[in-house]
Amino acid sequence: MPQNIFGTDGVRGVANAGLSCDLAFRLGRAATKFLGPDICVGRDTRLSGTMLESALTAGIMAEGGRPHCCGVIPTPAVALLTVQNELDGGIVISASHNPPEFNGIKFFSRKGMKLPDAVEEEISAWVMSEEAMAADTLPTGAGVGHIIKMKDARKAYVDHAIDTLDGLRLDGLVVAVDCGHGASCQTTPAALQRLGATVHAINTDYCGTDINVECGSTHLEPLRELVLRTHADIGLAHDGDADRVLFVDSEGNEIDGDYILAICGSDLAARGKLANSEIVSTVMCNLGFSIAMKEQGFEMVQTAVGDRYVLERMLADGAVIGGEQSGHIIFLEHNTTGDGLVTALQLLAVLKRTGRTLTDLAGIMKKYPQVLVNVHSDNKAGLDDCQPIWDAVAAAEKELDGRGRILVRPSGTEPLVRVMAEAETHELTQRVVDDIVEVVKRELP
Repeated sequence: MPQNIFGTDGVRGVANAGLSCDLAFRLGRAATKFLGPDICVGRDTRLSGTMLESALTAGIMAEGGRPHCCGVIPTPAVALLTVQNELDGGIVISASHNPPEFNGIKFFSRKGMKLPDAVEEEISAWVMSEEAMAADTLPTGAGVGHIIKMKDARKAYVDHAIDTLDGLRLDGLVVAVDCGHGASCQTTPAALQRLGATVHAINTDYCGTDINVECGSTHLEPLRELVLRTHADIGLAHDGDADRVLFVDSEGNEIDGDYILAICGSDLAARGKLANSEIVSTVMCNLGFSIAMKEQGFEMVQTAVGDRYVLERMLADGAVIGGEQSGHIIFLEHNTTGDGLVTALQLLAVLKRTGRTLTDLAGIMKKYPQVLVNVHSDNKAGLDDCQPIWDAVAAAEKELDGRGRILVRPSGTEPLVRVMAEAETHELTQRVVDDIVEVVKRELP
């Protein structure tokens, strides 16, 4: 069976190399064949975005489809607009938090949801088949598709995000925002300003090669400095496609996805809206988060890494909130995928309703010391069968003696092996991670 070209979140690679225009064209054809003729298409601000959009939409049209193009827009907006406009599917051209030279192509179903593994595998097999390489079965004449420009796409998304607050305004709150030179540039600041907040925003422009570079949710230092300089109540930072968000409190402390789930989950429970008392997270969540939620009587469920796996479990269990430590948070009442703007508004609403500071609210949980090291590896596929690595993991687990945990996994989007550990002290956590990293570097260069 040919290798599945889809990773944790779509097809990714260095644009014009691993992710070529030819591959984008075939993925466009596949979208029409497997999803249907009307496809919502959006992209982030990467320089390669227009190139890949041209190839992708050409593929959609070559198969007789109609790409409904939104231009630069956050990933969750594409999921929303696909459903609102009753289209057959959606595609986002983005590599999320990855460096500017990378890009990606990820699919949504007509319900605005990431595709199941089985469907991605079927699409992958077709894209790499001889049929996809050939052009002798393509329609001609009136059978060829055409582009439809979607009007006011960003406004429709912002309107929806604002509506999730049911009339609550944010007057009096001072909010610092780092758009990361990405897709949120024309959505998040606009939404906050319309809701009455005082907004101090940085990295709201873009040139195509600056997205995520020393800014945004993967580099919080510029946001932290902005919060302290402007005396903001809260700071928020998006990744390149704004499907995630991380926060900084007024004292400059990082507030990640575990805190967001804890605070917003508890707020939903207090208002009688936490279905089944359940919060869905992933195996990467902090041990302190799990302990705190169980102490409050909530049902904690963990899935594999990836917001689509979180969503699958939420749908199966009837849960209303779930997400990842990285800031992908799903409020199922409001959207079907991680949504950075909606998440920001929901957390700000908690501050506004309670009158409490983010620092105070974050006291709901105490994080265990956690160390995560990303080890570059061109051979990450060999991790499962690499016994020396698992021997090192077993030795580390014996040392922790049940007072922590270790997770070693390949990245689904980059040539990396991620080594993560949590323990009672930072020194112990760092030591066990360093020991495993040394073996990974030796065994999987």
